[in-house]
Amino acid sequence: MNADERRIIMATCFGHFMSHFNMMVFPVLILPLTTFYHRDFSQVINLSFLMYLFFGVSALPWGFATDRLGPRRMLTTFFAGAGVCALMAAIFIKSPMLFSLFLAGIGIFSGIYHPAGLGLISKGVREIGKGLGYNGMAGNLGLAFSPLITGFINWLWGPRAAYIFLGLFNLIGIGLLIFLKISDPKSPSTKDMEVGGEGMAKAFAILCIAMMLGGVAFRGLSVTLPSLFELRNPALLKSLSHACSFFRSYNVTASLLSSLVFIIGVFGQYAGGYIADRADLRKAYLTFHSLAFFGALGMAVSTNISLVVIAIFYAFFLLGMQPIENTLVAHYTPVRLRHAAYGTKFILTFGVGSLAVRLVGWVKETWSIQSVFFVMSGVSLCIVTTIFILILVTRASRQHE
Repeated sequence: MNADERRIIMATCFGHFMSHFNMMVFPVLILPLTTFYHRDFSQVINLSFLMYLFFGVSALPWGFATDRLGPRRMLTTFFAGAGVCALMAAIFIKSPMLFSLFLAGIGIFSGIYHPAGLGLISKGVREIGKGLGYNGMAGNLGLAFSPLITGFINWLWGPRAAYIFLGLFNLIGIGLLIFLKISDPKSPSTKDMEVGGEGMAKAFAILCIAMMLGGVAFRGLSVTLPSLFELRNPALLKSLSHACSFFRSYNVTASLLSSLVFIIGVFGQYAGGYIADRADLRKAYLTFHSLAFFGALGMAVSTNISLVVIAIFYAFFLLGMQPIENTLVAHYTPVRLRHAAYGTKFILTFGVGSLAVRLVGWVKETWSIQSVFFVMSGVSLCIVTTIFILILVTRASRQHE
């Protein structure tokens, strides 16, 4: 990569890290907040519904805004808005209504990143798959370190301190953008061709269905995992607590295990980025989601160490497919609408995916928390079917290769 490409990758990697870090703070605090508010699991998890909803549904308007104003300005808005809203959430945490409102603000501003950041990479980095792979790895690190850091801060000082830290961490991004002197790309990369026509429009529409279902699967995993590990690993957590006093807090231990899952998921992102520049994108996409189906099914019937191992397997493929998916978006959309195209993707994956928050709460209260992953395996099966249809519709095209 040349100097401009490296600066783009550095800025977007921090942005991707923070966008997912922001979304993973709340799941770690669900059980502590049930005690804090004296409310049950489903009532507390519903406080985050608007945050996850707006994280998704704001992506399309943010995408159009980025096509007009440029990604550098929009990334600055992301860091400033999310940082201020996190600080306000900390200040008003004793009021569930106001706390939920400022969580929604975090979701709105965090929704800027994906259309702005991924569009910037697709237009400013020549090897798109590699760039998206590195970017995906940074997002996974955000997923991984958020439970770890949040669990530790909550253990020491409580939920309010976790959101103070989050606000200040976001504001660092403004300084990073100033330091790196990011400029908006003036021309597309050599691999990023203009595409169009009825065939590509149909392919993108089918891809949107797969991405929407993938959003449900991703949100189901991310919002459930810390609580699942705390509730479904009694023998493992007890053994760890006896082995080391640091693990006496089951919430901290479950947060550490969640971080482990997402850290290993980084290698899935690297694998997906490597494959995206070298293989048939559609077949790679199908393979990753097919393996994720078996992972979700295994999580529904396992406990303790086996649950952790299978969760790692599931996250590796569910998260590893993202660079492949994002490269498909770049191949099936024109450059002039690239930010809006990624906005469309994320209004589906994170907007519709936010319904998984309500779904998780309902399934957990109706049956059990592990039953969530029977539902997620059904979602994965639907994704695999959709990708088969995509392959059939585009079988005469070589745009995906």
